Amino acid sequence: MKSRLLIINSVCILGILWAQEKTFYLKSGDKVTGTILSENETSIKLNAQDDIVEIGGIKFKVVKKGNSDRKYIWFHGDEKTAKMALDHHMKTNEGTAYYIQNKLREVNFHGGLLDPNRIFSSDGIEKNIQKYNPQWSLSKKMEILASFDRERPTFLNEIFPKNGGLLIAIHNNFRGYNVNKEIKRSDSISIKIDQDPRDFFLCTNRTDFELLAKSPYNVVLQEKWTDEDDGSLSWAALRYDVRYVLLETRLGWFKKQKEMLNYLHKNLK
Repeated sequence: MKSRLLIINSVCILGILWAQEKTFYLKSGDKVTGTILSENETSIKLNAQDDIVEIGGIKFKVVKKGNSDRKYIWFHGDEKTAKMALDHHMKTNEGTAYYIQNKLREVNFHGGLLDPNRIFSSDGIEKNIQKYNPQWSLSKKMEILASFDRERPTFLNEIFPKNGGLLIAIHNNFRGYNVNKEIKRSDSISIKIDQDPRDFFLCTNRTDFELLAKSPYNVVLQEKWTDEDDGSLSWAALRYDVRYVLLETRLGWFKKQKEMLNYLHKNLK
């Protein structure tokens, strides 16, 4: 776990001692764990520990604020605008955000590479391994496939919201990817002529699509299962009937991504 210096003012309602660490439950509903460095009548200084969840050794920092069941995830370490937009959003809104602990698009993995958003099905991770690591032995490939199959249910149970909540994945593009590449496999589309095709929503729930179709932004719906499962989180959400929206904008378009994320927050309940 990574550490960070944190000063807690007199907003703590309960502290639990665990060995050398103490866990504080705040009035906001948040939980903070760390080692006490100093304290006085009004504040406590902690060396706080980040909560981490992982799958196959791929780590995600967990930032939870309040009691909302809304979830957010940032997958690719080189998509910096998406991270900035999520950071900005979490300052003033409740929910749980998952940030990959990696600086590049692909993660270093057992001497090779993997795309962290191509691991959410057996077929997807197999294609992922073959694309990036064809030189691996068959036994190594099978061992890694089995480990992801074991760990995937627990990870998805952690990041998927309950009770009909919404999961939002935040991405940037800079290699030509745009909404037109999703039209063929989509069940419904709403393309705005005055919007850049590289800025769009992709959702798995028809009610969400119908609401977003009224927005000024491009949106596509993919609600039917096909054989094209590439191991991305959108297909896993569809398989398990989880409301999911991918928010995609051009890299560097921070204002646009903030605007679109705020629109999701206000209009999808």
